[in-house]
Amino acid sequence: MRTVATARFVRVSARKARLVLDQIRGRSVGEALATLQYTPRSAARLVEKVLRSAVANAEHNHQVRDLDALRVHYAIADGGPSLKRVQPRAMGRAFFIKHRTSHLTIGVSDEVNGVVPLAPPRHMRRPERRPEAERATAPAAAPARDAEKAETKPRARRAPAARGRSAAGGKGKGKGKGSR
Repeated sequence: MRTVATARFVRVSARKARLVLDQIRGRSVGEALATLQYTPRSAARLVEKVLRSAVANAEHNHQVRDLDALRVHYAIADGGPSLKRVQPRAMGRAFFIKHRTSHLTIGVSDEVNGVVPLAPPRHMRRPERRPEAERATAPAAAPARDAEKAETKPRARRAPAARGRSAAGGKGKGKGKGSR
C-alpha cells in the first residue's frame, strides 16, 4: 500500500526543502519524525506537517494500524510559482526580489521489501542509454578521425587582452568628456 500527501504553494524554496527531504527519504516514519524534530531548518516544520498528513492518510484510507511498518519511500520538492516584488534602491534603481514557493510531496509505504522508489516524472527522466551490443556495432570510422585529431599540432593560445585599458596603457577608456 502506498499513500501520498502533498502541500502546494508552500513558502519555502524547493532547493531548501530538498535538503531536508534528502535526510528522511528511505527512513521509517518514526525515525523521520525524530529527525525532522531536531533539524534546525524552517523547511523541516513544513515537511513534518506533510509527513504527518501522509501517515493520517494511510490510517484513514487503508486502515493501517502498524505505524512502525511505514517507511518514507517518496519525497520530492517541485518548484512552484514565484512571488515577484520590487525593492527600490538609490539613484532610481530597483532590485527585483523573487519569493519562491514549492510543492512538497511525500509518499509512505508499508511494503516489507524496503524502499520502492516511484519513477520520476517523464520530463525529469534521463534519456535511455544504448545497450552494449548496439555500441559495439557502431561504424569504425569514428576512431580513425580521433586518431587524426591527436596527430595534429595543438593550436597556440592567444594572450588574454587587458581589460579596461587603452592601447597606450593608460587608465580608462581614453580622453574625452567625463574622463578623469
